[in-house]
Amino acid sequence: MKIIFATVLAAVSLTGAGQARADNYLHRADAGGTDLPEGLAHAVFASGCFWCTEADFEKLDGVVEVVSGFTGGIEADPDYYAVARGRTGHNEAARVIYNPNVVSYEQLLDHYWRNVDPFDAKGQFCDRGRGYAPGIFTVNQDQHDRAEASRQRVQDRFDQPVIVPIRELTIFWPAGAEHQDYYKVQPIRYQRYRFGCRREARLRQIWG
Repeated sequence: MKIIFATVLAAVSLTGAGQARADNYLHRADAGGTDLPEGLAHAVFASGCFWCTEADFEKLDGVVEVVSGFTGGIEADPDYYAVARGRTGHNEAARVIYNPNVVSYEQLLDHYWRNVDPFDAKGQFCDRGRGYAPGIFTVNQDQHDRAEASRQRVQDRFDQPVIVPIRELTIFWPAGAEHQDYYKVQPIRYQRYRFGCRREARLRQIWG
């Protein structure tokens, strides 16, 4: 489980370049995205381990930054360990900051579905519990409507129910700097975790 890596994280030393890039957005963010430079937008997704969600979205052209963090609960500045143990009501999630002139919200949604198990409400892959449950957190009515339409298209493909909730974003809380760009900072540990969690195998089983 991802929690077994927790003792390693405190000792992780981020590279200067990686930390500077992530630190621009290592603060609480509201749905309005008041911290964003002109021309950028944001979207928030939960698909289990935020290390993996971050890595998945940073591959896309037009994505400027992805921040690992928490949302969905009411506790302010939630603690990583408490979220992982399902004690806060928060999900591990990722805030995707993107240029809508390069990549659309619909494209982000399509990418999200291909990287989530849409049938598992009790966690994702090997990570179990409320803190790892999937979800789409929308920042306005337009995103909500598009997310609903996207979920229906996915549902039309399958016989079993798609359980991913679509919820209004309130506050996104960033995780600590040691969690940002983990797949770059600790690539061997990250790949061992991702492979051991059988994430790719399950995604191939669902999506082909």
